[in-house]
Amino acid sequence: MKAGRFINGWTVAAIILGAIVIAGGAVIWSKYSQSRAIEISIAPESEPPGRIYVGGEVHNPGFYPLKAGDGIEDILKAAGGIINGADLSHVELIISVPVDGDAPQKININRAEAWLLAALPGIGEVRAQAIVDYRQQNGAFRDINELKKIDGMGDVTLERIKLLITVAD
Repeated sequence: MKAGRFINGWTVAAIILGAIVIAGGAVIWSKYSQSRAIEISIAPESEPPGRIYVGGEVHNPGFYPLKAGDGIEDILKAAGGIINGADLSHVELIISVPVDGDAPQKININRAEAWLLAALPGIGEVRAQAIVDYRQQNGAFRDINELKKIDGMGDVTLERIKLLITVAD
């Protein structure tokens, strides 16, 4: 008789354990088998704050929004294009400094191409090319004050651009 009780006790325990495993599996299966929509959130690209002033020999001088990926052609097109027969040296591009306290992205004068340097206030194409030529002949600038060694670069011009340029990476 004792053997019957022993078998019945193990049988009951096995049945209870089996029921728990089956119930747990059913709960887990129901949670993962439901087809839920997957939500993917992509943060919007932040546009660099800023505006650029386009003046001189363009049809519609004024301030225009500066967006990531904009090139000189896009900016000039926004200003209505260059007046017929005008030279690019008579076009003025001034990148405005944000007034909300955020520091603008600075132009690295050790890496910038001439077209980007030309967009700095008071630089233009000739000085921009002179900066690039100086950099190629003498190596990287160690300090922004080294720009004074370039013909036509003085204290006034350096003062206008010093917050917009850097020599650091």
